[in-house]
Amino acid sequence: MKIISVFILLIILLGGGGYVLNESWTSLNALGIAYHGKIALMLGVIGTFLMSAGLMFLVFYSSRRGYDAENYKPSPLLPFRK
Repeated sequence: MKIISVFILLIILLGGGGYVLNESWTSLNALGIAYHGKIALMLGVIGTFLMSAGLMFLVFYSSRRGYDAENYKPSPLLPFRK
């Protein structure tokens, strides 16, 4: 039952996101943004998403491979904390 309610919640959130996206996109006509401006806006959003996804991938990749841990050397002047 819990899985079904989570699935229904995700469907509702996806539908709400689609509604907000549709309302935002159709309201751009009232602002007077030209066709080239809409293309630039789409490219900016897609580029930002791809850059964020790429950086998150690098964070998880370096963390799992241990690249972050081997460069960390605690200072002997700082007290040990757990």
